[in-house]
Amino acid sequence: MSKIWHPFTQEKTAQHPLEIIKGSEEYLFDASGKRYVDMVSSWWVNILGHANPDIADAISAQAHTLEHVIFAGFSHEPAEQLVAKLSKFLPNSLSKFFFSDDGSTAVEVALKMCYQFFTNRGIRGRNVFINLQGGYHGDTLGAMSAAGCSSEYHSTFGEFFFRTFSIKFPKTRQDETDALAELEKFLAHEHEKVCALIVEPLVQGAAGMRMYSPRFLDAVVNAVRQHGILVIFDEVMTGFFRTGTMFAFEQCSVVPDVICLSKGLTGGFLPLSLTVVTESIYEAFLSDDWKKAFIHGHSYTANPIACAAALKAQELLQTPAVQENIKRISQLHAELLAELPDELIRERRHLGTIAAVDLTSSALADAAKLEMLEKGVIIRPLGNTVYFIPPYCTSEQSLRYAYQCLRDFLQSPQHSAT
Repeated sequence: MSKIWHPFTQEKTAQHPLEIIKGSEEYLFDASGKRYVDMVSSWWVNILGHANPDIADAISAQAHTLEHVIFAGFSHEPAEQLVAKLSKFLPNSLSKFFFSDDGSTAVEVALKMCYQFFTNRGIRGRNVFINLQGGYHGDTLGAMSAAGCSSEYHSTFGEFFFRTFSIKFPKTRQDETDALAELEKFLAHEHEKVCALIVEPLVQGAAGMRMYSPRFLDAVVNAVRQHGILVIFDEVMTGFFRTGTMFAFEQCSVVPDVICLSKGLTGGFLPLSLTVVTESIYEAFLSDDWKKAFIHGHSYTANPIACAAALKAQELLQTPAVQENIKRISQLHAELLAELPDELIRERRHLGTIAAVDLTSSALADAAKLEMLEKGVIIRPLGNTVYFIPPYCTSEQSLRYAYQCLRDFLQSPQHSAT
């Protein structure tokens, strides 16, 4: 029996883990040499595919120059260059970059910064966060708290959570109207207690790739801003062209006060994240009093090797070839989703390179996972939702094959009769 305890796994009932020995582009290979199409970008991080040689070379070069240096009181060129590069794609208002390790810590940093922003200005009692029902922001205690007890992932730890208000997730225009009315009612009585709004813009990943309109997000942000409430956009999953634009918020008319970035930042090679904030938030921490500093950090903050990977990944993302692939994948999603049979599908949707179908049951989705794995396609359903979120290097042939495997599963007599 293995001594490894795997994440998001019920170890008693889970199948033996598949041993992967190498990767190339959209493919992974097991110990027997069998090839698999990675339709989930290995937890949404490998946006440029596996073992990308350009990123690997950048890592190697940096490892031979500077592998790490403490980031308190020091800096280095890869971090400075990465900030300069990303600044070109962010609004001027988002101008201060804080490094950390992953999506959870990027969110944790954002929550602490927003709370301390008010306390540093002498404003007490703003300790409530507003979220969108069903959201997922990570597994650290603050990130879990921010999602609230409505998250099915974190209810075990609910007694430790700080207070939140959850906006109901809107599926229809009427839902949007009702949710906004409830939010306005809450704000009318409780706004002085609210620190920040935190949402995954346009797509809730772990909730099942649930999608909602930019119109609704604009209205929510405008409502909270009338009361001086800060706005955090968790773009850990949606960033770096997953929704078709560099950042999902570009499809809205609003800009957040804080944005959290990770996952695709390094092209899937190494852990790295950023919490990017406005100048006004940053200035609230400037003081002769050391206690008003942001007293937070990680051992591997702004690791130079990870920064070098991120620099190369961001360079590759902007190339015409990758941009054409992103458009092609989005167009193929629209075409191939429409060809799936209706009988066992409750809903189908896509945005950018993300596509999802809700099947009639989670058991059916789990069965699809196993059957497609046998055929060399890796998926990881979220409840009854089967989704494809492939690397941007994925060929048309590979994407069509993945859809064909799902279509064959749904049309097989044993499943269509269930």
